[in-house]
Amino acid sequence: MAVTYKSTRNSNETATASQAILKGLAENGGLFVPDHIPALDVDLNDLAKMNYQEVAYEVMSRMLTDFTEEELKYCINSAYDKKFDTETIAPLVKKAGAHYLELFHGSTIAFKDMALSILPYLLVTSAKKNHIKNDIVILTATSGDTGKAALAGFADVPGTKIIVFYPKNGVSPIQEKQMVTQRGDNTSVVGIIGNFDDAQTGVKNMFNDKELARVMDDKGYQFSSAYSINIGRLVPQMVYYVYAYTRMIASGEIKAGDKINVVVPTGNFGNILAAYYAKEMGLPIAKFICASNDNKVLYDFFETGVYDKNREFILTTSPSMDILISSNLERLIYRIAGDDSSKNSELMKALTSDGRYEITEEMKDRLSEFYGNYANEKETAETIKKIYESEHYIMDTHTAVAATVYGKYQAATGDKTPTVIASTASPYKFTRSVMEAIDETYASQSDFELVDELYKLSGVKIPQAIEDIRSAAVLHDTVCDKSEMEAIVRRILDL
Repeated sequence: MAVTYKSTRNSNETATASQAILKGLAENGGLFVPDHIPALDVDLNDLAKMNYQEVAYEVMSRMLTDFTEEELKYCINSAYDKKFDTETIAPLVKKAGAHYLELFHGSTIAFKDMALSILPYLLVTSAKKNHIKNDIVILTATSGDTGKAALAGFADVPGTKIIVFYPKNGVSPIQEKQMVTQRGDNTSVVGIIGNFDDAQTGVKNMFNDKELARVMDDKGYQFSSAYSINIGRLVPQMVYYVYAYTRMIASGEIKAGDKINVVVPTGNFGNILAAYYAKEMGLPIAKFICASNDNKVLYDFFETGVYDKNREFILTTSPSMDILISSNLERLIYRIAGDDSSKNSELMKALTSDGRYEITEEMKDRLSEFYGNYANEKETAETIKKIYESEHYIMDTHTAVAATVYGKYQAATGDKTPTVIASTASPYKFTRSVMEAIDETYASQSDFELVDELYKLSGVKIPQAIEDIRSAAVLHDTVCDKSEMEAIVRRILDL
């Protein structure tokens, strides 16, 4: 049965998978959600014998039903190839009583590669399927990782342009260097004076600007989105949870049907939502453990049922989670509201006008599978040091937030269910924070000296992504106020 996508804010607005991927965002700021989540009707023991690409086809073919087998396999095999530095694509490493799902072996050493390696192929295929003549302009805001992964995925892809906005003082030095050195005639990178939420709001406003859309269409352009609101991002993320589960079957850690827990360091809520959708498909997940940093808007939401972004925005050592508006949470709100687009729309209007909303007790009861907690900066650093000293395993700051929260969950519940922790970035992406957590004496060294020190400590090969930026020239140096974002887009596109 075909899966149709509909808007979280207007159930009458529907799209095929390829149309939803092309549009990125529904009208009036709504997000596309599947009208049903089909069962993963393949034996888990059979999936355990498949490689990553084969598992990806089984999961994605059930969600993206208007793609032919040939089209989907082309997209999957083009994405998950030598760009990844390991054949397994997403290795599962057992350390300190948990299974770390390493999602950072792609070309930009962060989990965003898992979806952004395939999105350009899904988009270009979708454009052909829908007879689109315009060039696709990927417009995105990033808190650090999405931007580089999208730039790398779309660089020089025919028929596309990509414009990335990032908070000028809100990403790590290596994240920024990765973006501003990006090659490609169709790439543009702009720092804004503001935070990630400012960048995200500016992008959403441009998507909803009918006059801008008309001017662009006259010039042969149309917007699409590469960040996690696009279902072309979300569906590929479902794959690695299924893959991780089946690797645990293959290694004898669990038997098919046994339940696992999943811990996800969470900012925009897409990564943990993908796990939730995988469960809806039939993956046996008991608990979703949502890990926040000091920007603990999600922890407070799970505790109280009130989502309130009216608070100080804190810059932390886990910048990809420095977010106060978790866009993908809307898809979960829609679900627990009983797929009621008018109820969801009312809550999202309250978020826009008042910066907060409160869900009903009935909706809160439907969140029983979720556990939320947070790690402060001191706890995050202590976890990096402790696991390095006990396991000789070095993790990045975001993964350390997740590991810390998992420890809190275990202490609170005594739950011994086998657990997968989403390890979302290479420690090489956050060398300063990681190395200073291990030993404060590293503070005096330069970022690239710290890269070499990290190699000495870990024995893990320095990723090509880091070697590439050591001496790369800065190609993008535009900085603007958050109020000037549309003017910059018009200039880039010569509108």
